[in-house]
Amino acid sequence: MSANTETTEGSALDTIKLILSAVVLVGGVYAYYHYEAAGVALPLRVLMVLGGTGVGIAIAMTSTQGRRLWQFIQGSRVEIRKVVWPTRQETTQTAIAVFIFTIVMSLFFWGLDSLLLFITRQFVG
Repeated sequence: MSANTETTEGSALDTIKLILSAVVLVGGVYAYYHYEAAGVALPLRVLMVLGGTGVGIAIAMTSTQGRRLWQFIQGSRVEIRKVVWPTRQETTQTAIAVFIFTIVMSLFFWGLDSLLLFITRQFVG
């Protein structure tokens, strides 16, 4: 029963952290527009938005969901290192093949459209 209590408490704390991070983020955007009327310089207002975004992200990353997201990002970086990227020659050959296929398909659909237009005009006109 204590495990359920810990999960509920952690979940409630995580919810509070996520709500707080959203409030900080919205506060940064609100400050941008609020201080626009007061005549505060644009760079300072942009820093308010960036600061609110940074602090909001930092707060969100302390939650369970934030830690899981960070682990996912780290795992993705490891997987990207395992990818075998194509050489320049392979990339060029693939791009040329796609270009040629696109031209062939556009000519096919142009011909099909012309044929259907001709048939339609014969029936209607």
